[in-house]
Amino acid sequence: MLFYFFISLYLFRHNEIYMISIEDALQAVITSSKEISKDIILPIEKVGNSTLYRDVYSPINMPPFRQSAMDGYALNLHNDFLYVLIDEVKAGDGHQPILKAGEAIRIFTGAAVPDSANAVIMQEKVIKNENNITVNSQVTNEYNIRAIGEQVKKGELALKKGTKLTPAAIGYLSSLGITEVSVYKNPSIALITTGNELVEPGENLSYGKIYESNSKMIHSALLNLGFDDISIYKIEDNYEQTYSKLQNVIKEHDLVIISGGISVGDYDFVGKALAELNIEELFYKVNQKPGKPLFFGKNNTTLIFALPGNPAAALTCFYIYVYVALQRLTGLKNNGLHTITARSLSNFVKNGDRPQFLKAIYKNGEVTILEGQSSAMLQTFAISNALVLMNGDMQKIRVNELVQVILLPI
Repeated sequence: MLFYFFISLYLFRHNEIYMISIEDALQAVITSSKEISKDIILPIEKVGNSTLYRDVYSPINMPPFRQSAMDGYALNLHNDFLYVLIDEVKAGDGHQPILKAGEAIRIFTGAAVPDSANAVIMQEKVIKNENNITVNSQVTNEYNIRAIGEQVKKGELALKKGTKLTPAAIGYLSSLGITEVSVYKNPSIALITTGNELVEPGENLSYGKIYESNSKMIHSALLNLGFDDISIYKIEDNYEQTYSKLQNVIKEHDLVIISGGISVGDYDFVGKALAELNIEELFYKVNQKPGKPLFFGKNNTTLIFALPGNPAAALTCFYIYVYVALQRLTGLKNNGLHTITARSLSNFVKNGDRPQFLKAIYKNGEVTILEGQSSAMLQTFAISNALVLMNGDMQKIRVNELVQVILLPI
């Protein structure tokens, strides 16, 4: 064990030359992030952002009756433009007037169309005169009538397994009378921060200390994405404490997110502890800026991300890599955030040849690259809604140039 530890330590300190590409790192996350084979049945009002674990079949026809698509008049068609008004049906009414040829009823959107009516004409296309209406346009059979089961028929597949339950999906299922569904159970997440320099906001900030922000930041990002099974831990820069805490946390959670301690400084103990714990390293160090010292590994089914300690680098890595793992753990097959092409409103010159994620603001097909791109700075990240990706072979972005924009889920 001791021999393995020193070999792992040597390799950990001397793998500066090789860095995995962004594309290969993402593929490693995609390949290794398997959906959690656990489900939970929840009330429909509590499943927002969850993913369906099983197919859902409609218990009813939708609509369950012939339904008016307009405010207007239901007609029993005949060969004249004049119709006699005999009744009225509002949305929710349960009675069915019987119409003879040439008769009509006043009807409203969503109301049940009587079986004896075969068309609905909108109110703007008739002339009303006391108890008669004159139709001033051609009307065809079943015009403006939603057929029974037009949206979905009883017993048909309503939503398939793996569908994300958006507000529209929840509304749709509710319209079918469904009150609860089986969804993927959210992963149990451990969020760990490291560093002797960190103190909690509100405490006295003595010389040499900084306020801890990464756990608050990542915790908020997780909650915004609908993940709430989160435990937060703090580890000081101590090897024995780091090893012991990681050993226990990895056993107890589906996903472990570590902030800081993953570089190769004398007091960066995370990498050393992971090596001695025999965590399978899938990659360490990505050819990117910010966030080069990013670790991803696994232990059985537990995924482990060790993010850089610099706040902007940590949040960038969370959105680009951890986000993908979270989606796939919960049954979605997403391979990353939504990416579009937009016109740059800014000039930007990149230093070095590493691909770079730039904090930016996107709006209406245009993107503004912000000042303050340091991996330690959150000031500009705080107003960003996007990242611009500059590939390694790009040195400059010019105004009006088309660039690749990653939209953040905020």
